[in-house]
Amino acid sequence: MGLRYVLPLRPPGKTFTAWCNSHLRKAGTQIENIEEDFRDGLKLMLLLEVISGERLAKPERGKMRVHKISNVNKALDFIASKGVKLVSIGAEEIVDGNVKMTLGMIWTIILRFAIQDISVEETSAKEGLLLWCQRKTAPYKNVNIQNFHISWKDGLGFCALIHRHRPELIDYGKLRKDDPLTNLNTAFDVAEKYLDIPKMLDAEDIVGTARPDEKAIMTYVSSFYHAFSGAQKAETAANRICKVLAVNQENEQLMEDYEK
Repeated sequence: MGLRYVLPLRPPGKTFTAWCNSHLRKAGTQIENIEEDFRDGLKLMLLLEVISGERLAKPERGKMRVHKISNVNKALDFIASKGVKLVSIGAEEIVDGNVKMTLGMIWTIILRFAIQDISVEETSAKEGLLLWCQRKTAPYKNVNIQNFHISWKDGLGFCALIHRHRPELIDYGKLRKDDPLTNLNTAFDVAEKYLDIPKMLDAEDIVGTARPDEKAIMTYVSSFYHAFSGAQKAETAANRICKVLAVNQENEQLMEDYEK
């Protein structure tokens, strides 16, 4: 049974562009205009290769419409092979620069490769990411994460996530709930400078909107999850290796003592 994603109505183009570039830069490139730069399918195929770690079919290098459609189809076929049911997204619309379709396609990619595999206890995907945020921010006063829109408006949620994992980066005690712009910009600047998470949101947009875009917040927060859970896994693996080495050294010492 494939996953079925409905197209977003007001997709956050700036956030999606920054998310794509956070992966494309690993291949030494980027996009400037999300509506235009995926139209020939080449950077779209490259993006999928970077985020999946797999090779796609060889792209067509010709400049004609038929070559572009072929490349986009290869990308869409790859997405479909990962169990995603693409709802009314066709190669022709992407090649023609259909904004809604292009952003809908990028959202399905974000959901599949950045959010779907998140698992916390028995919950997964969006619910798992929300539970992870709630767990990590639970000890912080004035933070109550219940969703991916208004719960993040004052910026304290982002700051708490960073402080929980890297307390030396933010003086959380000095933050004020009634100064959301400072809180948001502090989190975004610190995340970009020290955590390699690019700015995907505008503080002014979040403060000036009654209900911030849920897809934009989810996309950005998923980057924190991957940054911190990846570091945690690496640390756990390193600890295991250290324990194994310590046991081996101990065994060697025992053997030396025995021989003596």
